[in-house]
Amino acid sequence: MPKGYWIARFDVTDMAQYRRYVAANAAPLAEYGARFVVRGGTSESAEGTNRQRNVVVEFPSYAAALECYRSASYQDAIRLRQPVAVGEFLIIEGYDGPQPGESPS
Repeated sequence: MPKGYWIARFDVTDMAQYRRYVAANAAPLAEYGARFVVRGGTSESAEGTNRQRNVVVEFPSYAAALECYRSASYQDAIRLRQPVAVGEFLIIEGYDGPQPGESPS
């Protein structure tokens, strides 16, 4: 079963308030088996517009990624983020197929 991912890109206007969101999202992320793959860090926009905060979160499945986002506890966390951050948030299914150089099964 393919994993699920959150890809979030935000510009933040109040980092203190954003940290409250980060603290509030820890419990639902743990509950749904999330793992940070990218959490901030240095980035360069090769194409398009860059954002201050770029995050990739991995879940055991696409269903878990959706369930976490829709959970009451994560919705509570979102309310802390929305007034102080603008950007994009994708929930996407991973890919388990052949990789470059591999033969399809």
